[in-house]
Amino acid sequence: MKYLLGEITAGEEEQVKQWLDADASNIIYYNQLKKVWDTSRQLATTSNADENKAWEKFQQRINGAKENKTPARSVRFGWMKIAASIILVTGLGLTGYWLYNNTVVKEMTVLAQQAVVNDTLPDGSVVTVNKGSSLSYPSKFKGSTRKIALKGEAFFTVTPDKKKPFVISVNDVQVTVVGTSFNIKSINGNTEVVVETGIVRVTKAGRTIELKAEEKLMAEAKDTVLVKEQVSDHLYNYYRTKEFVCDDTPLWKLVEVLNEAYNANIVIGRKELRDLRLNTTFYNESLDQVLNVISLTFSIKITKDGDTILLQ
Repeated sequence: MKYLLGEITAGEEEQVKQWLDADASNIIYYNQLKKVWDTSRQLATTSNADENKAWEKFQQRINGAKENKTPARSVRFGWMKIAASIILVTGLGLTGYWLYNNTVVKEMTVLAQQAVVNDTLPDGSVVTVNKGSSLSYPSKFKGSTRKIALKGEAFFTVTPDKKKPFVISVNDVQVTVVGTSFNIKSINGNTEVVVETGIVRVTKAGRTIELKAEEKLMAEAKDTVLVKEQVSDHLYNYYRTKEFVCDDTPLWKLVEVLNEAYNANIVIGRKELRDLRLNTTFYNESLDQVLNVISLTFSIKITKDGDTILLQ
């Protein structure tokens, strides 16, 4: 209340600011309490001649028309007591609500069905969930780790916390980080991890391997061998950036990503076309525009038969 009244020291004000910055729920709680306080102050200061006349009439009725000599200040004081009661009751209610929401841990789910979804986790980490994917996490990270579960694909920018590692479970793989950015993709039981910044530990069947920036691995569903390799392109990032960045990229790989991005069925008709290399960037373009560039670049004929697009 002292903060709302402006009656605090500089040190106390700094403590309040630190508390507000510590958690988004603290800001919500403060705004609710401030709204009640402001409304109550308006109520408390609303005392005019009409209120005094109403008070006099009331006193006359109960005292047989006896003249009321209660000063206006006492009426104002009564309103202040009412306002204080409102603040007290509401404040206790909001405090209880705040304590409940900061004690009870609920299971949260991010479900991206037909579109990419961006979300901020309780620790401030930011996640981009690709369409057709889902993410589960607690409403508050407690204990010694920050555990979440992923189905499908997502890109993470993790808030650093060496004392509480970030642990992602996907298929039979665990990905552990402290603070970094990386992409995880589940493909038919296989798990692909691509690191953009920092260091990531990938564990499968008791084996662990570390990945650094611009490194990736594919953990096969039935294989316990973990082998890392250099990132050769940034096509994995298309759902975040809306860019298809081709840097000496083989045609088969671009086609694979295009089928996923546009929910298409593009088929390479001739084997010798698979390893043709492309160097360009497509930004937020339609599938027809991308196919037209491919056709002109390699003199490839493109035909459509129902839902199938044939490159030959």
